[in-house]
Amino acid sequence: MIISKTPYRISFFGGGTDYPSWYKENKGQVLSTTIDKYCYITCRVLPPFHKHRHRIVYSKIEDVMQISEIQHPSVKACLRFMKIKDGIEIHHDGDLPARSGLGSSSAFTVGLLKALYALKGHIVSSSQLAADAIHIEHDMIKENVGAQDQVIAAYGGCNVVTFGEKNHLQVRPLTLSDERMGELQDRLMLFYTGIARTASDIAGEQIKKTPLRKRELTLMCDMVDHAVEILNSNASIVNFGRLLHENWKIKRSLTDRITNTVIDDIYAAGMKSGATGGKILGAGGGGFMLFFAEPAVQPRIRAALKNLLHVPFKFEYSGSSIIFCKS
Repeated sequence: MIISKTPYRISFFGGGTDYPSWYKENKGQVLSTTIDKYCYITCRVLPPFHKHRHRIVYSKIEDVMQISEIQHPSVKACLRFMKIKDGIEIHHDGDLPARSGLGSSSAFTVGLLKALYALKGHIVSSSQLAADAIHIEHDMIKENVGAQDQVIAAYGGCNVVTFGEKNHLQVRPLTLSDERMGELQDRLMLFYTGIARTASDIAGEQIKKTPLRKRELTLMCDMVDHAVEILNSNASIVNFGRLLHENWKIKRSLTDRITNTVIDDIYAAGMKSGATGGKILGAGGGGFMLFFAEPAVQPRIRAALKNLLHVPFKFEYSGSSIIFCKS
């Protein structure tokens, strides 16, 4: 039996420039970090004493004879990609809801691949794991997703990930002091809007409009460099929050599906209560809202958003890992 543990992520800047429709012709880059909320995948070879050959347990339970009968698209694609011949049992558990803007679908794919490689006795590099997950989601499942989530989940940590340049994909960890990283972490607040959405549907609309949004996406790409400059300097950390606010104003203009009246009301309430900036995470339309706020005003924000679930978190640096292995 194998158990993999794969972190969810928060994307600060550059989201939207990690879609192939953008980075195949333009530079794309993101600034993202993994957090201490995880996707757990339990995987084992299923003994041949059951009426079914494969069992997949997530929000549904699938008992099937053939891989072709599996409904879960990532599971079906991963088993085919890994050329799994034995009967298999897979269980999924997550710390946070799916379809919420934290890269949960890619964390699932990365975590499942990590577990399947381990089940075969193979140690896989972070770069290979990310490349395999991108191939599965882009080419096999044909999801409308970017390429940052797979990379961040595989590597872990706070990174600038660059797409579309000579080496295509480069991962540069942020090298900040513990004090500076603590300054940033202490000013971030995460709230669940209660709205689940399918990122691929929303992203599909954005992808269609990519040729019309070159100015906006270029600005969002450049904000990654600006954010890194702020973090690496002695400038006030508040400037990072202000930049998040500018980023949100641009992001919400990309399509009319990124925000809605509920999200706008949540954001307005947070800003009115003292937040410096924030954004909806992921493709938009729902999921988690991130705010940047000085510690002194955070109780006011929690009070103003008392009907929402506040989720404390910390940064993490491990990436996808195997936490249990027994033959």
